Amino acid sequence: MRIKDVKAFPTSFPIPPANRVALGIGTAVKRDAVVVKVTTDEGVTGWGEAHHGRAHTAVAKLIETTLKQLVVGMDAHDVTGVWEKIYRFQLASHGMGAGTCLAMSGIDMALWDIRGKALGIPLYRLLGGRRKAVPAYAGGVSLGYQPPQALLEEAQKSLDQGYKAIKLRVGDTVANDVQRMKAVRQACGDELVILTDANIGYEPDDVRRVMPAMDELGIGWLEEPFPAQDYRSYREAKSWGRTPLAAGENHYTRFEFNRVIEDGAITILQPDLSKTGGITEALRIAALASAWKLPVHPHSSMTGLNHAASIHFLAAIDNGGYFEGDVSRSNKFRDELVENPGSVDRDGNVWPLDKPGIGLEVNEEFLAQHPPIEGPGYV
Repeated sequence: MRIKDVKAFPTSFPIPPANRVALGIGTAVKRDAVVVKVTTDEGVTGWGEAHHGRAHTAVAKLIETTLKQLVVGMDAHDVTGVWEKIYRFQLASHGMGAGTCLAMSGIDMALWDIRGKALGIPLYRLLGGRRKAVPAYAGGVSLGYQPPQALLEEAQKSLDQGYKAIKLRVGDTVANDVQRMKAVRQACGDELVILTDANIGYEPDDVRRVMPAMDELGIGWLEEPFPAQDYRSYREAKSWGRTPLAAGENHYTRFEFNRVIEDGAITILQPDLSKTGGITEALRIAALASAWKLPVHPHSSMTGLNHAASIHFLAAIDNGGYFEGDVSRSNKFRDELVENPGSVDRDGNVWPLDKPGIGLEVNEEFLAQHPPIEGPGYV
């Protein structure tokens, strides 16, 4: 079974003002994605998601030109060989760095979908796992810089769905962040797992000041206080409190995670299957982390394809942690592009789909009706 064609669909939709969320990286005004379709000479089609990288049309162009030319004609089952060829002829030798990692992630995910469909088994089984409950937290582009009462009302909606853990956005001001965290802890009690994400909104002095409050409130982790490659700040921040530091959505391939793990400052690892090099590379990162007894909590991307693949992945590795459930107020990529695969049960868990491959089909009419919108997604 050979790869016959590769297509990339950059797609967007605007976020209505009433549904916009303010985060450490700005206010979200639209959502972008790159959906990848791989077709084989035997008629089996696979779907994947390449993260948009805030340059979705550029990522799609890279897929449909350079990377497509490299992989067409290769064995569709040979995910390792496809990965290695892209690495050798593009990523390792000619750069494009993050852009290539994003692009190859979508192709790799689609190939795993094809393998599962061709063999008639769901992805979690193909990866060596079993159908089991995966704990989830309420995340996505949600729970931003609202006043405490509005934040509590939104958080309660997630708790009512069954979530036992939520992620709050910090990186506003230390005083405002502490006020919001205290409000949620006081209203929801000690049993709720509270995680936080600064979206690189903090300076080192901010973390030094906020960490005592996080320790006192029992915060589960502080995610991305600094940019991914600011290794010095992460090393210093580790000594400022007990709250674990989390990162990984903006670290690419096992070669970058190797440094993260050896530095020892970041102990919550969050590779994104649509960014770090695909499922093939995420499995390698998980194995590397397992050797250091570190958990993997994948970052979720834009569409239900990534969400479903992440749940399969977590059901198949020995050091899997939380699935990041997308509780965004409005996400057409979750609800209209595909069937939502991440519905949480009353125990706060999600389950991998039991259909062949990833288990989802893409609404191609949606892609035609939602062409790419150029420009920044956050302002």
